[in-house]
This record gives sequence, structure tokens and C-alpha cells, in this order.
Amino acid sequence: MKATFLEYDKPLLVSMVQESTPDAAINVIVESLYDGADAFGIQLECLEKQYRSLETLQYIFSFCQGKPIYITSYRTCNSSGMTDDECMELLLLGCKAGATLCDVMGDTFDPVPHELTFNEEAVAKQMAVIDKIHAMGGEALISTHTHAFLDEETLVEYALEHKRRGADVVKIVNFAETREQLEADMNIICRLKRELGDTKFLFLANGEFCRPLRQTGPSFGVCMYLCVQKYQNISSKEQPLLRSMKQVRDNLIFLR
Repeated sequence: MKATFLEYDKPLLVSMVQESTPDAAINVIVESLYDGADAFGIQLECLEKQYRSLETLQYIFSFCQGKPIYITSYRTCNSSGMTDDECMELLLLGCKAGATLCDVMGDTFDPVPHELTFNEEAVAKQMAVIDKIHAMGGEALISTHTHAFLDEETLVEYALEHKRRGADVVKIVNFAETREQLEADMNIICRLKRELGDTKFLFLANGEFCRPLRQTGPSFGVCMYLCVQKYQNISSKEQPLLRSMKQVRDNLIFLR
């Protein structure tokens, strides 16, 4: 039985790992354990291709000490130029190696600007990948990075479509370039909490005003914090430091 992302007492502190070699990834994992990580987000697209074997992934994952592992296989970094079929093969390999939560981009098999395709053939292929993830004992996350600010009604529609396709966790990354957009994003979190029912969701933002949302969203229903153990050139600077968010998370009361 794999460690789950769907049951927890408090929103999970997830340490994101964006490294190109096993040794570098393991260093981040071990340091994150000392900083209080509950789970790990290992971005497989960052790994150099020579390290993308079942045995190497199992070796890296073994340092997570049984904590749940979230994986991505985006078409970026060292996966640039790969087809979406190849990216999904890597994702399923990560699931076989022991990861639990597998990220299927909402525009997999049909790239579109706001990362949610409605092409019927592409959607059917996404759902087939999700079925494989579930058959392997994994949990599926569908992600949409909007690359712009989208309004509440559009994002509620997106979230419900993620759920319809079989997502165990809905992930949307909107934008917050102004204070007004930040306030709108906070309202969207509250709306998603109502609309999605028992389905877990991860709502984040990028942009100049994104940090308060990433730091406080779990207080209102977001299921996890995506953190970094330390900032490096490749690190997402929007993501808060793990050790800082642990102090915040451990002293908050969360809405149920």
C-alpha cells in the first residue's frame, strides 16, 4: 500500500525536488527530512535522461523514508523535445518505482495556451493514463498552469472538468499580478472548497502578489504546501521555504 496524499491531519508540507542527478536529488531529500517534510515532489523532467531507469528512481525514492511522493513529468527542462507519450511513459515508470501522486497535465496530448484541452481524443488518452495510475495503486493529479490570470467561473469549470476526468487531486496555478487578482484568487479557493466537495485540490498562483496565497491557501482548503528546501538557480522562487512554512503550518487552525 502506497503512502497517500488523500488523508492527513494538516495540509502536507511537500518539498519539491528539481535536480538533474540522483546524488543532488538525494541531498535535497535528506536535508528536507531534517526540516520537517511530510512528503516529496520529485520533478522527473529535471533528471538527466541517463538516470531515468526503474532502478535509479527506486534508489532515489528509497531515501524518502516511506513518505508519500508526488511526481511530475512535464515537457520542460531535460524533457524538452520529448513527446507527450514519452512524458507519460516516464510518469508511469515513476509510479511503478514507488511514487503515489502522478501529475497529468490538463493539455497532455494536445498542448493549448491555458493547459486544459477539450479535444475528445486527447481527453480520452488522459483518462486512460489515469486508469493505469489507479491500477498501479497510485493517485492522479490533473494540473493546469494558466500562464495568465483567469476568472473564477472559468477556473471552477476547469476544476470540475479535472474531477470528471478522474483526478484525485485538482491542481490549478493561476496568476496574481495585482492585489485585486490576489483577492480574487483567495475567493476562488473558498469557491473551490464548496464546489469540489471531498475532492482534494491544490490552488496556487504565480506573479508578483502570489506569495501570500501560497503561504495561507491551506488555511482555507488547499491540500498541501509546495515548498523548497533551499533556493538554487533552478528553484521556483514563488515557493516558500520548507522550514519557514513548517513553523507557520504547525501553529495554525485549519478549516474542515
